[in-house]
Amino acid sequence: SDLINGAQEQCELPPMDGFPHCEGKIKWMKDMWRSDPCYASYGVDGSTCSFFIYLSEVENWCPRLPWRAKNPNEETDQKTVAEIRINFDNLYKMMSRHEEFRWMMLRIRRMADTWIEAIKSLAEKQNLEKRKRKKILVHLGLLTKESGFKIAENAFSGGPLGELVQWSDLITSLYLLGHDIRISASLAELKEIMKKVVGNRSGCPTQGDKVVELIYIDIVGLTQFKKTLGPSWVHYQCMLRVLDSFGTEPEFNHAHYAQSKGHKTPWGKWNLNPQQFYTMFPHTPDNSFLGFVVEQHLNASDIRHINDIKRQNQSLVYGKVDNFWKDKKAYLDIIHTYMEVHGTVHGTSTIYIPGYVKNHGILSGRDLQFLLRETKLFVGLGFPYEGPAPLEAIANGCAFLNLRFNPPKSSKNTEFFKGKPTLRELTSQHPYAEVYIGKPHVWTVDINDLSEVEKAVKSILNQKIDPYLPYEFTCEGMLQRMNAFIERQDFCHGQVMWPPLSALQVKIAEPGKSCKQVCQESQLICEPSFFQHLNKDKALLRHNIECLTMESVNDILVPSFDGRRKHCVFQGDLLLFSCAGSHPTYRRICPCRDYIKGQVALCKDCL
Repeated sequence: SDLINGAQEQCELPPMDGFPHCEGKIKWMKDMWRSDPCYASYGVDGSTCSFFIYLSEVENWCPRLPWRAKNPNEETDQKTVAEIRINFDNLYKMMSRHEEFRWMMLRIRRMADTWIEAIKSLAEKQNLEKRKRKKILVHLGLLTKESGFKIAENAFSGGPLGELVQWSDLITSLYLLGHDIRISASLAELKEIMKKVVGNRSGCPTQGDKVVELIYIDIVGLTQFKKTLGPSWVHYQCMLRVLDSFGTEPEFNHAHYAQSKGHKTPWGKWNLNPQQFYTMFPHTPDNSFLGFVVEQHLNASDIRHINDIKRQNQSLVYGKVDNFWKDKKAYLDIIHTYMEVHGTVHGTSTIYIPGYVKNHGILSGRDLQFLLRETKLFVGLGFPYEGPAPLEAIANGCAFLNLRFNPPKSSKNTEFFKGKPTLRELTSQHPYAEVYIGKPHVWTVDINDLSEVEKAVKSILNQKIDPYLPYEFTCEGMLQRMNAFIERQDFCHGQVMWPPLSALQVKIAEPGKSCKQVCQESQLICEPSFFQHLNKDKALLRHNIECLTMESVNDILVPSFDGRRKHCVFQGDLLLFSCAGSHPTYRRICPCRDYIKGQVALCKDCL
């Protein structure tokens, strides 16, 4: 037990600030260190000091004892520095082994020049030297045969593409930022990559070189991954980043709490840190916003001609399935009074499509860009929800007619969201476009108020609208955000130091309001990693909240207080901190932060 030689004499425990899990882990070790011989092999002998050394040096839940020397292996050595890549040769080689990646490869090839320009530009703006090159596993559960989804097969014939867009942009970002990636789209590949650790039944992490340090996966893949790894799954939980378009709110992620609330969802209950779920849009501040890139650039010769294309007096309807058009005729008639109506509907059934619509069928990515460039108005039908297409249209200079939902749609009243692990309410077909872009690019209207629709159409025709694309949806914006996440987000070590505390702004919600709402009303965003800094009475005093009485509960609505009685309620379970949710009588204490305009995921001091 060389680990704790001479330890006993000088075991003063350092302050545990910023290591929220340390105390709980020490308590667990006290009772359980004999449950697995591996602890003793690391020098654990039942003394608090040996627990502390194990938890700070082997598993990183506690601060390191000041007198223990740093492990020399931990410094980034030259061999493992991430260097940006400026050509795609190796990625193409890796991806061409898989027929399922064909649609993604076409997208990456189409956008290759823009991506290369973006990584060079980012490297000029911020220092990308001295980053550690990480071993990253990318497992696309949705493309495995076992998922039964057939997404790759339908990609060219009108199937859903949102997830494939996001996966191709994620893979491209990881590759260009210089990390070592392995891509898996089958159970066999997953087993092959993880074979060293499959069947490790030990309570301690596998010794020696890590097989992977970061894992990007989706919900289907998560189930496959857990099954493949067996008991050693627990050592990899903190490395997971789960692509989850619509988001997972904390109350669905916490298995015990979700059960107690009677949430019958086939998803959720993963007990991860909610920030490990990566969403399509920044709609769930408890999760992380991964996003994607909006394609707008054509190849060089197209770009030269693009300004020759005159905008026609025409609209294009967003909806490639006949069924989406059902009961929309009165609405489309108004648009048709003022301009031509075009569609890109796939398939033979066109019973819901008015006779005046010019249907182009399914178009290739490039042809769609051309069509959007000659179109003035992109017309929402209310479904699909939160897709990439409206942003593509806006980036190509169209206005977007976005349908308002009143009452808002959620898993409480809409079949599509039933079972999804969120109670988030959509106020329109595209809340991001509504909240973060707005007029003159986005006009949110009520489909039943035909005079409002008509007024919007007239206003759109009366102005010249320039192409607009928020920075966060450009290649460079995505690379910047991904790099910040890879470098800074860390769920495997106890200490949470990012975003920096300097960004914290505390807001007190009125009863009935969630932290997400309160922060948004002040042009800020709720930052869940700051909750732990507001979870003690001393911290609240700094914000002029005095607690005469206190209690601790396991609930998503705390920390909160009752101003009348000066009674404060604190969080007993770190996984339940939640930006979502409001209390009818108590006021929630909310951690907000600022953000860079056009890069919501990052605070102004975050880079």
